[in-house]
Amino acid sequence: MFTGLVETMGDLVEMVDDPPGKRLRIRSPLITGDAAIGDSICINGCCLTIVALDGDVADFEAGQETLSRTNLGKLVAGDRVNLERSLAVGSRMGGHYVSGHVDTLGELIERSEDPPWANLRFRIPAQYASQVASKGSIAIDGISLTVVDADEDSFSVALIPHTLAMTTLGFRKIGDAVNLETDILAKYVQRSLGLLSDDQIHDPNSKADG
Repeated sequence: MFTGLVETMGDLVEMVDDPPGKRLRIRSPLITGDAAIGDSICINGCCLTIVALDGDVADFEAGQETLSRTNLGKLVAGDRVNLERSLAVGSRMGGHYVSGHVDTLGELIERSEDPPWANLRFRIPAQYASQVASKGSIAIDGISLTVVDADEDSFSVALIPHTLAMTTLGFRKIGDAVNLETDILAKYVQRSLGLLSDDQIHDPNSKADG
């Protein structure tokens, strides 16, 4: 489990073919400083396991499913990625609960600079748009952000200078693909409502209404 508070950006040193997937070799002195093989790290919002350590470089294995459904499959050597270590029990919760299981890819469709801030709008597949609400939480490339407004197929966020400087959103361009994870609470609400009949939803005496 993660918070969506990115700790640092790492550099992709090498993307190695490792059939049926690939091995990502990422340099980050902060992350490797106290890391151990088997630790879970959130990389652009995707939870991967450290499989090898070599100085300040950590290796991760990603399967075809992960590479095809996230923007990790588009990475090349030299790219930067957002990194966060897993949440320790008892740690202060500053963002929101992020599982590291990417739901879908989004696309940056608008970017409006309002120095030193920036406003970004992302397209999201319609089947996930119902899980995004104004003032709700969403993880974009592993970054916990508050939604400004949302419609049937897109949403916007406002980025403070710190987020622009410390994460990959600072240099994202129109057309770039981003990993999206909607709020876990929204998923459960949608699932619960989907299992209820119309009569149960509108019947005040229904046990489903508590």
